[in-house]
Amino acid sequence: MTRRKTSTFGFAHTAKLLQGNIRQASESRGFAQSRVLTHWAEIAGPEAAAMSRPVEISYGRQGFGATLTLLTTGAMAPMLEMQKEQIRARINAVYGYNAVTRVRITQTAAVGFAEGQADFNHRPKPTEKPKPSPEQVTRARTATTEIGDAGLRAALERLGANVLSKSERR
Repeated sequence: MTRRKTSTFGFAHTAKLLQGNIRQASESRGFAQSRVLTHWAEIAGPEAAAMSRPVEISYGRQGFGATLTLLTTGAMAPMLEMQKEQIRARINAVYGYNAVTRVRITQTAAVGFAEGQADFNHRPKPTEKPKPSPEQVTRARTATTEIGDAGLRAALERLGANVLSKSERR
């Protein structure tokens, strides 16, 4: 029987190293499922996620049903209010049972206060970079004609063309 050799050479995945810290932070806010925090856009839907963030899940004294608190801006609160039941159903689908019975909406200013500062804009999806124009490629090629090593010259040409195209875009 041969032992399988690992290919990580003693390195661990970042997710595995941070798993305990993430779980502890999410549980301190009442989130038994950290997926509610990390995959909020998938759970609530893109429209609701763009205007809200989950803040905490609090449990009542009797232990029957929890309250999910969402943070939103004042202008978006009425829109989110109409989607409360759909959000509650989606959250309960993550938990696998009727864990959340109420959804409470908390409003904040667009810039927020110390703890209430929330960025509701999602990071834009990366777009394809524009290619350098033929003039920029020619300028980069003429600047690197004195380089003797072909590989280094080609790499510097690409770098120069990219730098020229980026500086002209600004």
